[in-house]
Amino acid sequence: MSTPHRTRSLVQRVREQIEDDIVEGRLRPGDQLHMDDIAAQYGVSRTPVREAFQQLEASGLVEVRPKRGTYVASISTADLIEMFEVMAELEAMCARLAARRADKTLIADLSQAMEHCETEAEKGEANTYYHANDTFHQLIYRASGNAFLVQETIQLKNRLKPYRRLQLQVRHRLAQSVAEHRNLAQAIRSGEEELAAQAARQHVLVQGQRFTDLISALTQSRQASASPERA
Repeated sequence: MSTPHRTRSLVQRVREQIEDDIVEGRLRPGDQLHMDDIAAQYGVSRTPVREAFQQLEASGLVEVRPKRGTYVASISTADLIEMFEVMAELEAMCARLAARRADKTLIADLSQAMEHCETEAEKGEANTYYHANDTFHQLIYRASGNAFLVQETIQLKNRLKPYRRLQLQVRHRLAQSVAEHRNLAQAIRSGEEELAAQAARQHVLVQGQRFTDLISALTQSRQASASPERA
């Protein structure tokens, strides 16, 4: 008989694996999640899978369609624009406070994370770069010194993970991202609050040609998901 603690740990393991599959593109927006298949894959009963689905639905990563099943959530173009706009402002707030509050240790860690981003970008691998990029942003969140702001920022960031990762596939985006990181890191090191906020905002905000490129990449991803090879 499973203990409550063991059940919770199973739920967490299943949820995190599904999150990873979504973020890393193994599961794409619009893909259906089959409870029995996932339970068999991880060697668990349906109960932890059902609870994992509920948690993922609450976070917005999956959606339940009545009488049809559970699917990886798809975001409309309008919703995507709005969510990136809010994300940009949250990141700007974190950067502004980081420029004001970051101590020498955090600044050193940020410089090291910046070097890691540069190394991964030179390899041209979007997935490995994304993890280095995530560490860089997490340090800025922590340097803000505002736990509530960090919580809200991470919640929305997790919702946008599949799309932020996808836009790194756009041609020349890795080099652009690294350049934006350099500007942001320099502003934080120099304590220039408004410059740091502006750099963070522009780094996240998807607009103009970049947004067109993202939508193109998203369309190609959905077409690939619907192709016979994936059936």
